Amino acid sequence: MQRSPGINEADSVSEMAIVDTFTKLIFGEEEGFSAGELQIIRALRAADVNVLLDRHREMGSYLRALGVREMIDLVSQVQAQLLGNLQVLADEAGRAARPGMPATG
Repeated sequence: MQRSPGINEADSVSEMAIVDTFTKLIFGEEEGFSAGELQIIRALRAADVNVLLDRHREMGSYLRALGVREMIDLVSQVQAQLLGNLQVLADEAGRAARPGMPATG
């Protein structure tokens, strides 16, 4: 099984993978995103409602206008969003492996 770039065995998401995806958006990429990059873009939409309905080009314009501190904060928010999604998936997989166990949340 092939893993998405930026996701390692400890289920952490690389800040560099997020920054690389943001860079592609900033420079106007609209197609050719990997599955991992599309996951980062979905997490960006969830982390920042300002880009929720934007196309990739519009997301790039938004990112380009951010200051350094705002960009750093956004990378952290996207990373947290991705880690939260991975934890939810792990929890669901654990419950599926233990039929009859009550759901916790």
